[in-house]
Amino acid sequence: MIKLYGTPPTRALRAMWLLNELDLAHEIIAVDIGAGENRAPEFLALNPAAKLPVLVDGDLVISESAAIQLYLADKYGDRFPGGGLIPDTAEDRARMHHWLFFLMTEIEAPLWRIALHSFLYAEDEKSAAEIALAKRDGRRMVAVLEQHMQGRDFIVGDRVTVADFNAAFTLDWANEETLLDDAPALRAYLEAMYARAKAPVTIAAAMAELEA
Repeated sequence: MIKLYGTPPTRALRAMWLLNELDLAHEIIAVDIGAGENRAPEFLALNPAAKLPVLVDGDLVISESAAIQLYLADKYGDRFPGGGLIPDTAEDRARMHHWLFFLMTEIEAPLWRIALHSFLYAEDEKSAAEIALAKRDGRRMVAVLEQHMQGRDFIVGDRVTVADFNAAFTLDWANEETLLDDAPALRAYLEAMYARAKAPVTIAAAMAELEA
């Protein structure tokens, strides 16, 4: 059985969404970062970077949430109703990869900077100025994607692809940091994606469960 190390609200949600959509039997293994379980020798043997998520499928051990998404879609995409989750043509695959990399480097990167300086770094390492700069940078890149999504239902082409499941989680995170306030098309897209029957919990819902 496929094993996924990581639980909401972490980036494991990206992998969980693909596992759900593809109806793949899997086991979720919680890793308590607060308790340092991600630095235990047995976990470091899976991912020396000590980060979540990690997916184990037979002999394959793979980390990085977008890479996990692409692997699941590539190997098991024929299980998805109406066609796979990777475009058929080289041109549309290139467009999908473009937006996947854009989401990870141009939108997630500032979100991670915000997280680091908001609650992950030690108090003497945090910088309110860095948070402000990261929010500025994030809004600028959100505006690029907002323009791209005018009149579109999906990131690429006329059906859902891996890019959409990556985008939905990333934009949910961006929405938590109020970066979508001037992006009505992205807010509508986000609502539509999370209305899917097999969507995972939102970040806000996962945080509420943790706090409860």
